[in-house]
Amino acid sequence: MVGIICAMAIEVDGLKALMRDTEDFVYANMTFTKGYIENSEVVAVECGIGKVNAAMCAQTMIDRFEPDVIINSGVAGATHEEVKICDMVVGTEVLEHDMNTSAIGDPIGLISLPEGNRTFFACDEETSDSIYNICKTVEGATAFKGRIASGDLFVSRRSKRHLLNIRFEALACEMEGGAIGHVCFRNKVPFCVFRVISDDFSKHEGLDFKAFSRIACERSIKIIKEYISTL
Repeated sequence: MVGIICAMAIEVDGLKALMRDTEDFVYANMTFTKGYIENSEVVAVECGIGKVNAAMCAQTMIDRFEPDVIINSGVAGATHEEVKICDMVVGTEVLEHDMNTSAIGDPIGLISLPEGNRTFFACDEETSDSIYNICKTVEGATAFKGRIASGDLFVSRRSKRHLLNIRFEALACEMEGGAIGHVCFRNKVPFCVFRVISDDFSKHEGLDFKAFSRIACERSIKIIKEYISTL
């Protein structure tokens, strides 16, 4: 089973339109829709915006549905000048850029875990490679692979995005993927995070997110459909 976690309803609605034999399950006020896309069983859910919503959703999905892999799709802001609107970034690793215990000497982004501290959570290589290869076939856009940074704030200022690239070598920033990767790592569930860019260094105000998020979501849905068709 493929688990798909999206932050916004527009993404999940598009996936549900592709599904057959659907059944809804409500856990913690989140509606998980299970069904089939082509011959593959999938479960899709809108988690809501932010790391807590995303983490709660990922853990619930793992506990209730035991997916073989979890994919987190959606939109993001570019943190590198070469990444443009409607380009795609497929994660190699994810991180939580707003995790900050630097007051006690830790580097920013470091997460303390019982099994050892870490800053980055690695995406499943096979899944990421497959999605990246699909992204490369999209006309009029460029596909990138690299780190994706997550935090509980919408980063619109160009200087702050540039800092995320300098500090973490991140190519994109958003608000959920790092938390989902964190939960999947702790549960030993393969995962992949990919994003379509809704605002870049030339178009970086919050208003642009609204203007470009719809086309970005449509692109995400098409990529997921193609990925599932390869399984």
